[in-house]
Amino acid sequence: MDLEKYMLPCLFKTLFGIECLGCGFQRALFLLFKGDFFGAFMMYPAVYTTLLFLGIGALYFFDKSKNHQKPFLISALVNVFFMLGGYYFKHFYF
Repeated sequence: MDLEKYMLPCLFKTLFGIECLGCGFQRALFLLFKGDFFGAFMMYPAVYTTLLFLGIGALYFFDKSKNHQKPFLISALVNVFFMLGGYYFKHFYF
């Protein structure tokens, strides 16, 4: 099954012609589902930190019995760091 034809197009890239900081996440997630962990990292280096951020975000919003604010903010900062670093290497280094 060719799932790439069902992926959502990047609205930012469609409107402005340049990739956003999240471009490549869908394909990287697809590669993760296929078991290609290194390929997923090379497609979008922030894929693992984004999944960690989303997981902690789910805890933060759905589990109100504990305080998840500090891990949520730390994971957000780490994710932004990896997104900016991946964007730099993708467009200016390679």
